[in-house]
Parts: sequence; structure tokens; C-alpha cells
Amino acid sequence: MTKEEFIKELKKINVFLTEKQLEQLDKFYHILIEWNEKINLTRIIKEEDVYLKHFYDSLTLSRIVDLTKVDTLCDVGTGAGFPGIVLKICYPNLKITLIDSLNKRITYLNEVIKQLELKDITAIHVRAEQYQNKFDVVTSRAVANIEKLLTYTMHLLKKDGIFIAMKGNISSELSQEAQKKINKKYKIEKIESFLLPYENSIRNLIKITNKENSK
Repeated sequence: MTKEEFIKELKKINVFLTEKQLEQLDKFYHILIEWNEKINLTRIIKEEDVYLKHFYDSLTLSRIVDLTKVDTLCDVGTGAGFPGIVLKICYPNLKITLIDSLNKRITYLNEVIKQLELKDITAIHVRAEQYQNKFDVVTSRAVANIEKLLTYTMHLLKKDGIFIAMKGNISSELSQEAQKKINKKYKIEKIESFLLPYENSIRNLIKITNKENSK
């Protein structure tokens, strides 16, 4: 995906970026590649692939939630900063907390935050299950099996908050039996399925709330 294609495809999902935001994404890409030589952040390093599989993919979260109306967001297992850093660049209204269990990735994330001069974003070295806070939206991208992931994340939500899992193929994770088990304690509000442009790999956004809060 070229930068021009990136801009074009984002418009289709109602994401419109300024020149400054595009410059920040470009700078983010170069910081990512520089640090990837020091620590293992991603196997995806070609610019066109990063723009598609990391930048665009991160912003598909907007398909299921209006991020312009969200105040606080937590990205669990952020890794190289996806989707958290990309969301902060493109939705500066968000107050974002990045959680990762590897300290050297936190060092990298803090350098990204510093170089891009991002505000209202914090990177925390902690396991998600040990962290206590209340967020409007909690998300996690390709981190763990959905059932296991819920034990890491649901306690981070505000009373009326939502969790959105960003996944590839979920046929094995969300069988009818698995959905039944999840819905005993939580509520699967929506599953948004779509294909990533150009390469047509499957993506799923799974919106989940605490059952007692949706009554």
C-alpha cells in the first residue's frame, strides 16, 4: 500500500488525516525501522507493508467505534505501538495508555512519544492483569486467544466501557461453543468482519461488554 493508497482507503472508512499527521506517521515508520535493528519489534519492515498491515490495520478500529467521541483508551500488549501510537497520532483527542510486559519495548515507545511530541499518552511496563484503571475503550491486537484475553482486559473497563479485540481469522477461537461460554459472563455486542485492502486477508473486530453493565 503506497501512501496515496493509504490516504484513499482511509477515506472509505471516514478517517481523514492532516499533513502533520501524515508526517508523524512517516517519522514513526523510520523510528520503527531504526529500533527494529536493536530489538525485535516486527517482521514487517517494507514501507508499503507497514502502511497496510500496521498503520491502516490499526485505524480499522474506527469501523466499530467513533474514536472522536472516546476519552480514554488502553492498548493491551501494544508491542511496537499498534494500534496505540497510530491511534494517538490520528485521534489526538484520545488519552491513551500503552501496556506491554517487556521493558525494552517501553523504552522504545517512550522514544517514539518523545520524538513525535505526543501528549496524553503513557507507556507502562506491567502485565495487564496486574494493572487497575477504568477506560472507555480497551483494545488488543493479535495478542492471545480471545477467552484468555478477556481475563487480562475486562477489569480495565469503565462501567459502560467496551473491549474490542482486533483479530485475523477467528473461526477456531469463536466457535458456537466458545461464544456461548463467553456470553455467560460477558456480552459479544458485535463482530465486524472485513478484508484488508489489496491483499484480502481477513480481519475481525469483536466488541464485548461486561454483561452486568449492559442490562
